[in-house]
Amino acid sequence: MITGNKGEWSEIYALFKLLGDKQLFLGNKDIEKLEGLVYPIIKILRSENNGNFEYSIQDEIILVSGNEEVLKIPISEFKDKALFLLNAIKKNKERTFSVPEIEMFMQSINCISLKASSSAKTDITIVVHDQRTNQQPTLGFSIKSQLGSPSTLLNAGKTTNFIYEIDFTHLTEDEIDQINTIDTRSKIMDRISQIQNKGGKFEFVKTERQIFSNNLVLIDSLLPQLLSQIIFDFYSTEFSHLTDLVSLTADKNPLEFDMENEHKFYEYKIKRFLTDVALGMMPSKVWSGKYDATGGYLIVKQNGDVLCYHIYNRNEFEDYLFANTKLDTASSSRHEFGKIYVENGTLYFKLNLQIRFV
Repeated sequence: MITGNKGEWSEIYALFKLLGDKQLFLGNKDIEKLEGLVYPIIKILRSENNGNFEYSIQDEIILVSGNEEVLKIPISEFKDKALFLLNAIKKNKERTFSVPEIEMFMQSINCISLKASSSAKTDITIVVHDQRTNQQPTLGFSIKSQLGSPSTLLNAGKTTNFIYEIDFTHLTEDEIDQINTIDTRSKIMDRISQIQNKGGKFEFVKTERQIFSNNLVLIDSLLPQLLSQIIFDFYSTEFSHLTDLVSLTADKNPLEFDMENEHKFYEYKIKRFLTDVALGMMPSKVWSGKYDATGGYLIVKQNGDVLCYHIYNRNEFEDYLFANTKLDTASSSRHEFGKIYVENGTLYFKLNLQIRFV
């Protein structure tokens, strides 16, 4: 029996829905269809443990394996099964669940696992016809579903800790203990404000891990400083959406850019960062700047629509990421941040970066 969570079942739903629709709709930053922009789908490629399969769209869906035609399935079948599966995903309250009716159909079309077998971030590969260039690009996508809980864009870890020095204050051991044991709902914000009340100023020193810092510098040499300001504002204000935090940082202009002609320095750099994170940059691995096989996201919406964002349409992809992400607080005990600590007589404080979809 195949069991999976809402996100995993959404991958199968996306496969059925796209084969039923026979076209890929592009999305805008508000996760709505871009009017008049569609890519007719020529075929969908999927790697299974028992081989590579392609679903070729003609008058029917033709399943091909090793250049051999394996079977033909009416397009209406995929439409029906997509609708059935969408309702099953929405109705289910369990963390993981099975959908026996869909499992039978999956086996009949050689689709034997929920997740495509791939080490890269690609969940589905689609060959489309681009009317503008008259070409047939092969596009890789990672599938993000709004049917379950919002997924993370950048996962928290000790790798994503930023270290700040606390200047201009002398705190006794008792005061440090008193601040570190604040245990309110907004404990990190409250600890920061206590430190500031005692004259403390936070100065960014470095990220906890050098690889992450180097990855950031590769994307943009000022990115560590820029992110350190955004992270600090997230923990010390009521803002969490990236659009708000970037706007706040731009107003402060900590990097002292020439704003006379209203260049969007901060927004541009953060969009570059989000795109690189979305397409392969991980804090713990050396980032070469080369994107994974995937070049974009397919979003499965609450109403069942599937929208496409791709590096192929870079502006829409960047606008979508920027408008639909926020910073989030991970477990401070697990990732060891949010407390004053002392090294060689100097006071330090770590804050953590985690980015989640709204």
